[in-house]
Amino acid sequence: MSSKAIIRFSALLAAGSWIGMLLTALSILFSKTSGLEQSVGDEAPPILMSLFIFALFTFYKYRIERAESINFVDLLWKVFVTGLIATIVSLFFQLVMNMLGNTKLAENVVFLDFIYLSNFGLVAAFLISTFIVWKRLILYQKSRFLLTAWKIFEYALLVGLVMNALPVTIVENFEDVYLIILILVGLVLSVNMKWVAYLNFKQKWKSILLIALAMFYLGYFSFTLVSASSEIADKTDAFLDIRENIFIIALVSFIFIYALFSLLVLLFNLPTSSVFEQKLEEVVSFQKLSQSIQTEQNEERVYEILIESSVNTVFADAAWIEVDNEKDGPKYYTHKIDVEGIIKIKNHLKANKIKGILDQGSDKTKNLNKYLATLRGSPYRSMMAFPIKVKGKQEATIALLKDVSEGFNKENSKIISTFSNQAGISIENFRLLTEALQNERYKEELKIAKNVQSSLLPDEIVQDDDYSAAAFSEAADEVGGDYYDTFRINDHKVAMIISDVSGKGTSAAFHMSQMKGVFYSLTQHDMSPKDFLDSANNALSRCLDKASFITTSYYVFDTKKKQVEFSRAGHCPTLYYSKAEGKATYFQNKGLGLGILRNEGFKNYIQIDTFMYSPGDILVLYTDGITEAKNVKGEEYGYDLLREAIQKHSDAPVEEIKKEIISELYAFTGTEAIDDDYTVLIVKFN
Repeated sequence: MSSKAIIRFSALLAAGSWIGMLLTALSILFSKTSGLEQSVGDEAPPILMSLFIFALFTFYKYRIERAESINFVDLLWKVFVTGLIATIVSLFFQLVMNMLGNTKLAENVVFLDFIYLSNFGLVAAFLISTFIVWKRLILYQKSRFLLTAWKIFEYALLVGLVMNALPVTIVENFEDVYLIILILVGLVLSVNMKWVAYLNFKQKWKSILLIALAMFYLGYFSFTLVSASSEIADKTDAFLDIRENIFIIALVSFIFIYALFSLLVLLFNLPTSSVFEQKLEEVVSFQKLSQSIQTEQNEERVYEILIESSVNTVFADAAWIEVDNEKDGPKYYTHKIDVEGIIKIKNHLKANKIKGILDQGSDKTKNLNKYLATLRGSPYRSMMAFPIKVKGKQEATIALLKDVSEGFNKENSKIISTFSNQAGISIENFRLLTEALQNERYKEELKIAKNVQSSLLPDEIVQDDDYSAAAFSEAADEVGGDYYDTFRINDHKVAMIISDVSGKGTSAAFHMSQMKGVFYSLTQHDMSPKDFLDSANNALSRCLDKASFITTSYYVFDTKKKQVEFSRAGHCPTLYYSKAEGKATYFQNKGLGLGILRNEGFKNYIQIDTFMYSPGDILVLYTDGITEAKNVKGEEYGYDLLREAIQKHSDAPVEEIKKEIISELYAFTGTEAIDDDYTVLIVKFN
């Protein structure tokens, strides 16, 4: 069954059993007082009473105990409301009795029993609902021992309920002993008051009021039922006397004991509540300040949280934070004081030569009362200030004011000192986080630049029946400044270029893109290497910054003549392997880097060279990152090792030559990390 179904069923069962108890009890009482034969056995009312109590217990168990999201004050409010309703109805019955006066109906024992049992039904509802509320309070912080003790108590009460329904006494005086045991177990459970610690000052006052009213209801109901029992007992003993009901007496005792203990604990906790709340406010403020870097978007908000937290924690009447700014002057964050008032206080402290407060010098002034007392036109008489340091450097100062002398104590000083230190950490973290985000954005931009740069290098090298070519390029950073490319001028001419831009990073990559544009613009005009370099220098001189230049080697392959014409503009000397001679040598032609000399005189430094190639000859173009690569000892790879590598692998296909050279280069350096861009372009003639 669902909880709602159980609640409805138990409510119907409670109503039915109470009506049955009322009718059977009144029937028996009427029969005995009138001398008539009983139509109902004496055991029926006690059984129905126990069933009524059990049904009420089930109803409130599912209605209150299993309800979620109910705080302590709301639980006590339920007790108050149930008691209030029961009291109003009971007072109505009392009003009826007073109106009847000394009439025969008012003296009729059956009518008195009806009022008595009606009051009992109300009291039972109040007692059991209060019992369930007490259970939730006691078991707020559960433990194995506490849960076991409570189960024992509940089952013992259930046994007492069954004993009340039995028509005979099991053992003489057993019920009295059993009742004492129940009261003692309830007394042990009543010391669990951990829920009180979670109430604030206002909630404790509300709880005291509600528990006091619950105790008043309990006293009123007990007096009403006991008085009614005594009045009916004087006339007959054929009624349900709650004074002999173990369950009811144990329940009343437990509810009273726990209410009394709760009331005393709440009263004793009241004087310290404000202190605990202040400490809690300090913790919350510190946490808020600590987390500000995670939630706020700027340093200004950290300062605002600091001043707000500090004022609330030490109950300052005014405060300000002065942030140092060398460019624009100091910036102020204020609370109930204007900049004019701040300057007035600062001038007053300066006039009295008070050091160590706002400037945090070595001469710490401990007591400002005598100085602020002479400050005219200002209500403030107490002041304390602390520096806000970021990475050991003071960047701001927080000052707090009160309108009474000796307004701040040592504890206040420790708190604000902690707050200001945490604010400095938060600002430092904020800056680090901002820097990290900027770095992340920079990395993303570099990834984009790397992709763009990769697109600038050719996917394929122009091949020809006269030669085979292979290239390798690796940037030291995300982007590099090395460039190589090929372009078919006509059916028997191919242009080839290799360049190295001065510098590294994005600026070098940008100049590399300019070099590519120049290459594709000029090569289609079938220029000689000298004219190409002269025109390239003229174009690049107009767009390169003054500190930048580009070294270049430019080659034109003429497969019809079986020759190569080339010029060098400050680039690394070209390595050439002659199959016929069986050795490799470097071409030592002259030339200046593009952009170094930005006038007509540049062409005077261009030297054109020509060589004829034969099958098996190898041409190696490279950038200085190859020859200047260093090992762990600081030794460079150099020209000799490169020449030896070409000679050693000269008989291999061009792709294998490339792989072997790069493999030996990395083996020499001993690391995959490189300091400069690696680029090599190898041509093997067929």
